[in-house]
Order: sequence, then C-alpha cells, then structure tokens
Amino acid sequence: MSNQKLATNALHAGHDTTQTAGTRAVPIYQTSSYVFRDTDHAAKLFSLGELGFIYTRLNNPTNQILQDRLAAVEGGVGAVVFASGTAAIATGLLTLLRAGDHIVASSSLYGGTFNLLNVTLPRLGITTTFVDASDPDNFGKAVQDNTRAFFVESLGNPKLDVLDLKAISKHAKVAQVPFIVDNTVASPVLLNPIEHGANLVIHSLTKYIGGHGTSLGGAIVDAGTFDWTNGKFPEFTEPSAGYHGLVYSEALGAAAFTFKLILEGLRDFGGALSPFNAFQIIQGLETLPVRIKQHSANALALATWLESREEVAWVNYPGLKSSTYYDLAKEYLPKGQSGLVTFGIKGGFEAAQKVTDATKIFSLLANIGDTKSLIIHPASTTHQQLTAAQQEAAGVPQDLVRLSVGLEDIEDLKADLIQAFETL
Repeated sequence: MSNQKLATNALHAGHDTTQTAGTRAVPIYQTSSYVFRDTDHAAKLFSLGELGFIYTRLNNPTNQILQDRLAAVEGGVGAVVFASGTAAIATGLLTLLRAGDHIVASSSLYGGTFNLLNVTLPRLGITTTFVDASDPDNFGKAVQDNTRAFFVESLGNPKLDVLDLKAISKHAKVAQVPFIVDNTVASPVLLNPIEHGANLVIHSLTKYIGGHGTSLGGAIVDAGTFDWTNGKFPEFTEPSAGYHGLVYSEALGAAAFTFKLILEGLRDFGGALSPFNAFQIIQGLETLPVRIKQHSANALALATWLESREEVAWVNYPGLKSSTYYDLAKEYLPKGQSGLVTFGIKGGFEAAQKVTDATKIFSLLANIGDTKSLIIHPASTTHQQLTAAQQEAAGVPQDLVRLSVGLEDIEDLKADLIQAFETL
C-alpha cells in the first residue's frame, strides 16, 4: 500500500487496527511507562537489541502512529514528535550541532525561531548568519568551514516569501550540510519540501496540522537522504558513549538521524509530546487536506478584496498577481498558498493597532492555522524583540497586520474588517 495518496495516508497511515483491539479511531495510550516481560526483555530494549516501548518520554504507541503518519504524508523514512514546534526546532538543532558549529538561515523567520538562532544558541557556541533568501546564492556565499546546516521556512511567517527551495538545496549539497525546511505554513498538502531537496522537514503541529487551536505539538520528518558519513558529522560515524559504542550510521542507515533524535534528543532534553495532544493532532491531520484548501481559497478571496480598500496601503499574499512571489508560488504552491495574509494600514503603527483591536470575528491572539480567523500586529508582539532593521529583514514593517484566515463565510470576514476600518 506504499502508493497510497496523501489524503488516504492522512487518515490511515501508521494505524494497524489488528494491533489496537480493532479500534477504528486511534487509541490514546495515556501511560508514562510500560511493563516488561522480564529482565531480559528490559535489557534488550535498553540496549536497542529489540525495539519496543520503554517510557513515554522516548516513545508511545499513540505518538508512534502520529509519527508514522507524518512520515507518510511528507515522504520521509521517519518522524519524531515533540511538545511544541519550538521544542522540535531546538531539539533538532541541539541533537545535530555542537559548540563551534555554524548555521546559514533565512532572515525571514518566525520571531521565536529568529530569537533562538540569534540570541540563545550563540550562548551555547552555535552561531547563525542570516541571509536574504530571495537570492539563493546568498546561502552559498555565507558558508564557512564550520557550517553544518541550512535553515529556512518554505513560506515565511509573516513575510510570506516563497523560497526557491531547489536552488537553495543545491548550495546545501555543495556545502555537504543538511537542508532543514520549516514547512508549518504551507503544510504537506500544499508543498512537499523533500521533493525539492530538503533533508529534514519541521512542523509546528499546533498550527494547520492540528488545526483547531487546542493542542501544542511539533515534529521533525527525516527524508533519509543526507549522507551523515561525509566527514562533517563524527557523532554519526564514531561509537556513541551513550549506547555501548553504537555507530548510528552503521546500525541505523538512512534512519540514523530519526533514532538519534529519540535516543539523545528526547532522552536528554525531554521535550516529549503528550499522548492526548498526539490524539488531538491526529484528528486534525485527518481533515487537513480538506481544510487547507478552504483556508487558501478564503485567504485569496480576502486578499483580493483588501487590494480594493482605500484604507489599505498594500497587501501581501503569494497567490495575488501583484505579489513578488507569484511566479514562485505557481511553481511551488500550485494547489493553494495557505491561509496567511498580511497587509499595511494607511496611518502606520497606531492605525494598524487600532484595526487589530476593533475586529470581532477575527480573534487577537498569537497563533495561526486555526479553523477560526485570527489577527495580530507583529511589530508590537511576535517580533517586538527584533531591532527595526531585523524587523524589516523579517518582512515586518510597522504598519503590518497579519491575518490567519479561517473557515468562516468570507462575507462575514469582510464585514468584520469593514467595521474595524470604520474606527480609523
């Protein structure tokens, strides 16, 4: 059944009903730990002589079904889930990198990710060069002898810049480093980064995949395509002190990074996903193929309408012909351009805040990807810790309002914005 399409995998992958007492819905295995058959069985599990469940910080049957399903929809060899999208990014980078290593990243990142790379990781000796991702050659120019990863968002939040992933991946291959793509905004339904050269794909499951604003979660999907034996990653080719001399690349092959994330990342940093949240996220994943198309349709209709409003200075949505990224969107996002729309209000910072405060259907909160429509003023919230220059590089001018367009009737959303504009 390996040739099943994405919508089918989103509903069925990873769940063998014969192994779960015939349950059609995925069960919630709400347990911290698991009973071993005997001490020999326990010893084999701890020594990796046999695969199985030990402790929910490392693995859990509900989480495993979600992991298998995410790997199936993204086309990877494996996936690992975490307590949040930020936990996925931090654990992934800390599992991969060591003090003295260097990252080349797009400057147009979510504010929390930018802060992790710009402020927190340097305290641990891991530095980042941020580049303008609109020119893929900037990645090659920023490579240093100690560069060990490229990091981008496939659809930047909130800049909504569509990146030429294939061109960037070529520079990653030349540099012999993994190409890491955060695919949260696009989702696997609209864009498959692995097809375009990504080696690792990250999701905040809290957003479109979960889809209902109820549960935090994150994931890393491993394409299984990176050569960890190229000499730049000795922890994959030398005996592991933590597992009796295990050599990841020899013992685990294409899935070496997946297992390293579990055996070291989850073991040592502990950012495990709750099985209940995994269950909730599975419910969202099952309807993602339907929802994301309607999010995209509503967002395009609203962006087109906003361009006609006199209160609006500019509108940014990759599906608009006026967008700088329209041609790239046709290439990489032909099925839809997701649900985020940004626009500028005439009157600048204060006017943008006033409109944000006045909406009644759009909820003012710090999230995206909900079935309900959301609104925020990033310059004063999600990106306030950035300098003015950093905000500009991230695509966050002072007048920017970000909409996460939900599934409500489009006419009601227009009416809500009209009454908000009337407060100006």
